[in-house]
Amino acid sequence: MFENLGNRLNDVFSRLTGKGALGEADVDEALREVRVALLEADVALPVVKDFLDRVRKSALGEKVIRSVTPGQMVVKIVSDELTALLGGENQALNLATTPPAVILMVGLQGSGKTTSSAKIALRLSGKSGKKVLMASLDTQRPAAQEQLAVLGRQAQINTLPVVDGQSAIDITQRALASARLEGYDVVILDTAGRLHVDADLMDEVAKVHELSNPIETLLVADAMTGQDAVNVASTFKERVGVTGIVLTRVDGDARGGAALSMRAVAGVPVKLMGTGEKLEALEDFHPDRIASRILGMGDMVSLVEKAAEQVDQEEAEKLAAKMQKGSFDLDDMASQLEKMSAMGGLKGLMGMLPGAQKMKAQMATANIDDKVFLRQIAIIRSMTGIEKRRIKILNASRKRRIAAGSGTQIQDVNRLIKQFLQMSKMMKKAGKLGAKGLARSGMPGMPTMPPGMMGR
Repeated sequence: MFENLGNRLNDVFSRLTGKGALGEADVDEALREVRVALLEADVALPVVKDFLDRVRKSALGEKVIRSVTPGQMVVKIVSDELTALLGGENQALNLATTPPAVILMVGLQGSGKTTSSAKIALRLSGKSGKKVLMASLDTQRPAAQEQLAVLGRQAQINTLPVVDGQSAIDITQRALASARLEGYDVVILDTAGRLHVDADLMDEVAKVHELSNPIETLLVADAMTGQDAVNVASTFKERVGVTGIVLTRVDGDARGGAALSMRAVAGVPVKLMGTGEKLEALEDFHPDRIASRILGMGDMVSLVEKAAEQVDQEEAEKLAAKMQKGSFDLDDMASQLEKMSAMGGLKGLMGMLPGAQKMKAQMATANIDDKVFLRQIAIIRSMTGIEKRRIKILNASRKRRIAAGSGTQIQDVNRLIKQFLQMSKMMKKAGKLGAKGLARSGMPGMPTMPPGMMGR
């Protein structure tokens, strides 16, 4: 998300920061380009106007014009205003009420409400230790209730049993009664959606809202939604008092304007964002970190947090010992690749590294994608135990068998072997230097990009 917007803004600010002094004309020219970039990203016009008015007022101040680095000052102002536009600070889900806390999921059909319901339930159950019940109120879409039940089984979250012929109101009453009786901490109500906002949809949602009295009413919105995002946000805000937004499909090729527009129009924070298809792919929405990513400044805090989730301390210590002994093998390499994949792959990691826009562009030009991890993992998994430990026995015959078993080419196998040998050499050198050497080459257990990864 925001990739196109980020690239455009980076071009603008590169020219701006390259100038030793700035005049009013320079600022106006830069802001005209920012205006075009925001409109092309599908940000609503009123939101763009208000944003640029605030930036221009600050950017033309005497403090900026007479600054030693006026270009950098303007970038900081844009960053601060962008953070404010996105919501200022991260706001977590509010569950401060007498259990069961009700979370009402609303939005259009296809926005990802059902999957988001399961993601939130899994998150609350795992990270917060909450006992969660999910209930589908969608009696319109075929198999909608069964879809939530399937996701519930995958996430090991209880779902309200389906009773044929019940209305959304009936299901709501039964869900609330079951939650109170069985001691649930949280009830997630997944409402029905339509292809567009209509009177019937809003009437049903309003009745459910009144009956359930939710502590959180979350508007689920597809990040790839265009200008219609404003209408959707304002309508749901007016009828059911939305308290937060969940953005889905932010990992897609989205322009990102929906996030900026909906936050401004609805006047409520974006609280969570879905970053992939897996049920674990849900993240807190941090406005300052997102603004930093858009402007190419990276997001090291999120990167470290993602790494911490993937690294097991005991496993890291074992890997450190293997490095020092020089016994790092292909199974260890596969483990590192799996961790990198779980952290969002190459594109996900690049988005969090400062100044990585040019490298991402090179990746696109070279047609490098995150499937390279999956291919390399498949190659390693197609090897026998002894082949993974003794790479020197991999002759032409074995390589053909491995390539066939992993659905790749012999050249891919050779490339992986070369990368592994480079990695092993680096690990042995670092191991001889002890803990300091290992620290220089990367924290043991921390996913490390294999040498040569950028050259497929």
